[in-house]
Amino acid sequence: MKQAINDWKFVVLACLTLGLAPFTPQPHIISKLIWLRDGAKGQYWLDWVDLTMHALPWLLLVRWGLLFFFRHFQKEKPSDM
Repeated sequence: MKQAINDWKFVVLACLTLGLAPFTPQPHIISKLIWLRDGAKGQYWLDWVDLTMHALPWLLLVRWGLLFFFRHFQKEKPSDM
């Protein structure tokens, strides 16, 4: 599992499937973000679980991007003399 969440192909695939499903009339994550923007009134604990499920692939993508950025652009430390 650890290899899967560190693989960018898997994370992008998860974003395009679970992160956006269902696709019509609008992606579910968009409706959940609108729900949050409007104050999350009238929703129950299951809606929070649903938001977490649809947001997790996007959070993994952000995590992967940050790890890539910091590993790739990390400055070399001067060697100790």
